Amino acid sequence: EPTICNTWRKLPLRVNAMLRKVAVAAASKPHVEIRQDGDQFYIKTSTTVRTTEINFKIGESFEEETVDGRKCRSLATWENENKIYCKQTLIEGNGPKTYWTRELANDELILTFGADDVVCTRIYIRE
Repeated sequence: EPTICNTWRKLPLRVNAMLRKVAVAAASKPHVEIRQDGDQFYIKTSTTVRTTEINFKIGESFEEETVDGRKCRSLATWENENKIYCKQTLIEGNGPKTYWTRELANDELILTFGADDVVCTRIYIRE
């Protein structure tokens, strides 16, 4: 019969540097400013780790950086009237398939980052 009785030690994290950065950024207190003019967006995200700014138009590709700083070409589309889905494609090198979404639900902004099958979710409230 299996037993969990024993002494245990934690294994080291089995994730790459990108996913560790996601975890660090998610644990900080990010501040997000979003401006919109039709399908044109400006998003500024400030954390203790770094500040990023992106400008994009829905349906038009743009350049940004992945969470770990690799340059990528991105394309944001409306998934529904309250949710933007953005697929990221690395400009150089190999890595996980990454994306982000931003969704307005119940007066909360839900941000997700995905890297292959790993997903990080942040929930924001209005200031």
